[in-house]
Amino acid sequence: MKKHDEEKEILRSYEKGEWKSVKAPKARYKKYADATFKKDKRLNIRISSKDLDGIQTIALEEGLPYQTLVASVIHKYVAARRKKKQVT
Repeated sequence: MKKHDEEKEILRSYEKGEWKSVKAPKARYKKYADATFKKDKRLNIRISSKDLDGIQTIALEEGLPYQTLVASVIHKYVAARRKKKQVT
């Protein structure tokens, strides 16, 4: 089956209503985030309102509090930097 034919078949299936929406298990991911980030320190920063609006929008889409999203981004950045330093 060619790629184009596969795409047509997927489209036909979708149009027949054979596809169902699946909600992501956001509660599970929130539990992981809560367990990962032991919050024992406070950080106060000033950022632009445009950036804060963007962060809050993304957090809403992900079903997370925006502070948890910010903590996650910081954690991922720090972990990647540490890993990179260990490799070199």
